[in-house]
Amino acid sequence: MSSNVRVRFAPSPTGPLHIGGVRTALYNYLFAKKHGGDFLLRIEDTDQTRFVPGAEQYIIEALAWCGISPDEGIGGETIGNGPYRQSERKSLYRKYVDQLLAVDKAYIAFDTSEELNTLRQMAKDAGATNWQYNYITRGNMKNSLTLPKEEVKAKIEAGASYVVRIKLPRDHEVRFEDTIRGWVSVNTNNMDDKVLYKADGMPTYHLANIVDDHLMGITHVIRGEEWLPSAPLHVMLYEAFGWERPVFAHLPLLLKPDGPGKLSKRDGDRLGFPVFPINWSNPETGETASGYRELGFFPSPFVNMLALLGWNPGTEQEVFNLQGLIEAFDLSKVSKSGAKFDFEKGKWFNQQYLRALSESELAVELKKALDKEGLSYNEAHLGKIATMMSERATFPQDLLAEGRYLFIPPATYDEKTRNKRWGKDSAGMLQDLAARFETIPDFTETNIEAAFKGYLAEKELGFGKVGPSFRLALTGRGLGPSMFTICEVLGKQEVLSRIAKAVEILG
Repeated sequence: MSSNVRVRFAPSPTGPLHIGGVRTALYNYLFAKKHGGDFLLRIEDTDQTRFVPGAEQYIIEALAWCGISPDEGIGGETIGNGPYRQSERKSLYRKYVDQLLAVDKAYIAFDTSEELNTLRQMAKDAGATNWQYNYITRGNMKNSLTLPKEEVKAKIEAGASYVVRIKLPRDHEVRFEDTIRGWVSVNTNNMDDKVLYKADGMPTYHLANIVDDHLMGITHVIRGEEWLPSAPLHVMLYEAFGWERPVFAHLPLLLKPDGPGKLSKRDGDRLGFPVFPINWSNPETGETASGYRELGFFPSPFVNMLALLGWNPGTEQEVFNLQGLIEAFDLSKVSKSGAKFDFEKGKWFNQQYLRALSESELAVELKKALDKEGLSYNEAHLGKIATMMSERATFPQDLLAEGRYLFIPPATYDEKTRNKRWGKDSAGMLQDLAARFETIPDFTETNIEAAFKGYLAEKELGFGKVGPSFRLALTGRGLGPSMFTICEVLGKQEVLSRIAKAVEILG
């Protein structure tokens, strides 16, 4: 095995990439970068019946958005171990099938699907456990272990359909150490002789996975818990080939927020959050699904959220950028138990990231939202507006949602504030205030505040007497950031115009 750490993420192009898959890719990436190794992206498309057009490109785009870029493989720079689609590697697998057959670690089976289904149904009707093709039953089946060599040869030459199965020994204890789960032990009496090579000339996942990992020098297999039941079979295959096996680490499941069970798209639809990183549209069925990118998540907090679902750095720190995650990541600190998904926590991460952006970076995000809606603005004020609105924002689009009144005069006025704070003297006080504002030569936040406080002092009024109605007139709201900042951003003429309009409407 190579001394250089080499890991891979090997999804199947059967639809959009679930965030559980993204987390698997992320942990592989973090582990590789932590140890100065390589992260490979391989597409496992041996099951052509489940292939979905566009799914591979979706996987590439989703990982790119997350910043999880492969060093090698699909979308990577190095192509020394390619091709990286299993369907394009079809010709090389037969050599390894023949190798297993030659050393009596596999056998040819001619049983049809109909015959196998009949046996399974008979076992079920008899109340037996699931029927298996194993060390007991294979002696009664149509395979190269029971048929004469001449008949086997004749069948193959006649074009008979067949598969190749692994030949598992009887009563053999398969033991291996999992980085996350410790020692795992399974007896072959509880396993079946899985198909390694299908009748269509394609390898099954089990064979292709082992051969590809070996040829690509994979040192660590970091994958989801759902593959743990297959691991003993994979261990047996490594032994059959006489190859050193990689280190295994099986990650915990992502669980639904409100009960037991794996997080699914149905749970996301039911509870109102996406389970995919970016929007997906199936070109064949027209089925669509929403993604975190389009919802307004930044890649960094999205990845931050996923990293902490099942892994704990062992400190109080929660907010990480990608480089920080690489430095802190430790595979041994990944939990065995499933992690409950928490969408609200994900929003919190996005909020923290948004608030940490500089004024110029916030201005860029606000500008995107304004341009999308075709709203006009003074670019010089965008940074100040965005910073002001970021305290109440979770997503970039909230910067505009919270401060829309800074670009469009209010069409309505908050009913509660109007009933409580707009009195018979309000119109007169605001007209007096407008007259003061009109005389301010340099309409800045400081000068506006001085004029406002001067008016209160002269009239012996408290802020609560004038402030709420002043805010209502300019913004249509009862709460918000500093009115003096708002006035500077709006400009003198807009402030005077809004006061006049409010006096006219509210009386």
